[in-house]
Amino acid sequence: MAPIIRGTRIVHDGWSRFLVAEVTMADGTRLAREIEDHGRAVAVLPYDPDRRVALLVEQFRAPALYAAGVASVLEVPAGLLDESEPEEGARREAFEETGLRLGVLEPVTCGWSMPGISTEQMDLFLAAYAATDRIGTGGGLASESEDITVHEMPLADLAAMSDRGEVTDLKTLVLLLTLRLRRPELFSGG
Repeated sequence: MAPIIRGTRIVHDGWSRFLVAEVTMADGTRLAREIEDHGRAVAVLPYDPDRRVALLVEQFRAPALYAAGVASVLEVPAGLLDESEPEEGARREAFEETGLRLGVLEPVTCGWSMPGISTEQMDLFLAAYAATDRIGTGGGLASESEDITVHEMPLADLAAMSDRGEVTDLKTLVLLLTLRLRRPELFSGG
């Protein structure tokens, strides 16, 4: 017998829902497990292959401040999926956060961000862009109290940061390492 969820109860319903699931395991053991539920998300690493740079964002993150005293995190544009297609959500997030109009997206994966606690699956993409694709200022949405700083960074610097353990956002690290595997020539000199 596979584990089954016998029922759930909502303990909070806001931006995210928090549930407690009553689970019966294969051996008959009964457990309670907390679940955070807010739907799917998207993330994209925009990079300019000609100039060998990438656009990342930095913004206040209350959980990082609470857990580690870190007020902001450097990360790729990302957010919850409002659209029916993940590619459209990634394009929207990139424009809102960086002012960048993205065309073709290269899928990386759709993965669980924190399968031990969250229902979130995140679609990850790489996206090449040109300097002329930056048509807005970015910075996020005032209506969502976003205060985003956009950073255009050399890919070689990002690679060095990842090698030193300084890229602390996991979606950003996965996308950066994927780009390094798929396009290593972008990280060499010249």
